[in-house]
Amino acid sequence: MEIAVIIVLVVAFIAWRMMPAKGIQSISTEQLKTILNDRDKVFIDVRTSGEYKGRNIRQFKNIPLGSDFSKLPKDKEIVVICQSGMRSSQACKQLKKLGYQKITNVRGGMSAWRG
Repeated sequence: MEIAVIIVLVVAFIAWRMMPAKGIQSISTEQLKTILNDRDKVFIDVRTSGEYKGRNIRQFKNIPLGSDFSKLPKDKEIVVICQSGMRSSQACKQLKKLGYQKITNVRGGMSAWRG
């Protein structure tokens, strides 16, 4: 019985961590394809520079997680991608704390990208 409770708590915690924060939009890689040429959006890839150099989407600028995001324009939508969606989700939460209003996370990240 105690193990079942622990398992439920761990699963609930992981699910809670994966949920997008309030005010953060989430899109699929298919939806991303339709907005890649939108000049009113800033595209950032928060993977390491090595990951970025290995494979990237041309419109995305590499700004690794942990970098200073405060220099990004606040008047444009920020679209964030990583390898799987976990780091980009963290980056979106950091952007939200910095006061950014229009933030979009790409679900599945580069692992889901078929471009």
